[in-house]
Amino acid sequence: MTPDSSGGERGRNMALQFSDEEFQKAWTELDQPMLDGGWEFFTETMNVKIYRLYNKETGLYEYKVFGSLDGCSPDLLADVYMDLNYRRHWDSYAKELHEKDYSGQKAIYWEVKYPLPLSNRDYVYVRERRDLDAGGRKIWVVLAKSSCVSQCAEKRGVIRVKDYKQSLAMESDGSGGTKVFMNYFDNPGGMIPTWLVNWAAKTGVPAFLTDMKKACANYANYCTNNK
Repeated sequence: MTPDSSGGERGRNMALQFSDEEFQKAWTELDQPMLDGGWEFFTETMNVKIYRLYNKETGLYEYKVFGSLDGCSPDLLADVYMDLNYRRHWDSYAKELHEKDYSGQKAIYWEVKYPLPLSNRDYVYVRERRDLDAGGRKIWVVLAKSSCVSQCAEKRGVIRVKDYKQSLAMESDGSGGTKVFMNYFDNPGGMIPTWLVNWAAKTGVPAFLTDMKKACANYANYCTNNK
């Protein structure tokens, strides 16, 4: 799954890659996920429900995640999610993660550690964050998608993920936590067994949520120590 006070500003100041309509669509399912058209319930864990949709072309699933994260406000969660430097500090799977200017186009490079004997995967993607006022509701939205940046050469032994998209919407749950909706798909490529992909989806979400909660709790200290 993807990733300051500084990163938030950078995200907003990047050349706009997403439309107003895409941001509007991203948060409309905070109240109720739209599950027509083949979506099925997958699993539930840590106050989060996960639904999936089978993609016949790839043989993979697209996911929708809906629930809440207690003990972490949405503005803090958004800042932590956007902070690439901090994510390198707390995410043990992030081998390399940075934003770079590729001949005038800013993009994020992210290499993810995979367990042996699988090859690592890497992503080149763009993202944008907007803090919205939707009829009096304050909502934080982050959109991300793959980007074709020819200047970022593929590494030997690392598989480039070329089909990736994510939308994340957050707002207060009214009791100090965050109400979250996420829509996510990536095609990791290579020969990964279906059972392993399903296992990773089912176990990866609770592990990531646990890490995010810890990251939010430690963010103030991190910022103080890394001014």
